[in-house]
Amino acid sequence: MTVHTLRPTADRYSYVFGGREPQLAIRPGDVVELSTEDCFGGRVTSPSQRPSEVCDFNELNPVTGPIHVEGAEPGDLLAVHFIDIRPSRGHAISAAFPFFGALTSTHETATLQDPLEERVWFYDLDLERWTASFRARNSDYALELPLDPMHGVVGVAPAGGEVRLVVTPDRHGGNMDSPEVRTGTTLYLPVNVPGALLAIGDGHARQGEGEVIGTGLECAMDSVIAVDLVKGAAPAWPRLEDDAHVMTTGSVRPLEDAYRISQKELVDWTSDLTGMDALDACQLVSQLGLAPAANVCDPNYTMVAKLPKWALRSAEAYGGAHRRLRAAGEEYRAAH
Repeated sequence: MTVHTLRPTADRYSYVFGGREPQLAIRPGDVVELSTEDCFGGRVTSPSQRPSEVCDFNELNPVTGPIHVEGAEPGDLLAVHFIDIRPSRGHAISAAFPFFGALTSTHETATLQDPLEERVWFYDLDLERWTASFRARNSDYALELPLDPMHGVVGVAPAGGEVRLVVTPDRHGGNMDSPEVRTGTTLYLPVNVPGALLAIGDGHARQGEGEVIGTGLECAMDSVIAVDLVKGAAPAWPRLEDDAHVMTTGSVRPLEDAYRISQKELVDWTSDLTGMDALDACQLVSQLGLAPAANVCDPNYTMVAKLPKWALRSAEAYGGAHRRLRAAGEEYRAAH
């Protein structure tokens, strides 16, 4: 097993997918230890600071990478398995912003409603007890929350030479903000350019489904990934797999179309894995499927569709890619 390290300095972070030279080259089967900065670039250091006063909003959600994967060609599938995702600081930050979030007027959904106030919450993280401390700003209400670290932004370079800001999720991945992208999950991405050009960022110590206020528990992360390649198997949209579920995504507006894309992708995948026709697969998905919202606040909304793997009997996706990468993760853990 070859293990690489990628810990960029502030001037080496990227804010786009595509159009950037790789910072690291790896081979399929390699493991990468990487660090990522929080969505504010580490600039917000106390609850009294407003992000709008210390951050350039054109430079939110910095990503680490891109990473060039040897042999990856358009039409292939890139499998990214998250061996570990761990906060690298003792705090996380969440915030409310004017004209941002799922429960306010926005620049895309304009109304005469007054904007939300800009408010910041600091969460102390206890990495021994694996908790985050919520404290209301305007009352004495407090609560300990369990950590559930994830990466909100994971993606590859888009097709056709396009360069996309990291804040917008689409077929290439990007800012999907799905809590499913946690330790133990394998994310499947379509390769659009030679080398794939994988990049990762936007760590959350935890986040509820939908990311209603527009931010999770934003924090810097130390993460470990294993990367593999399946030739000629590119999905139309990003897919995920963990030990219990296969999952599909759709990222678009309006929300019902993101839902439809994710559900159609799950029906298609279920049909492929079981040999059933599309209508029989749709019947199974209709009775067993789950539909968690990933985000309802980004420039595109993201929906996830989930099916329990026991319903697939012995079928394995992509020749057992998740199982192999999970074993690689266990080997890494045993050695470190």
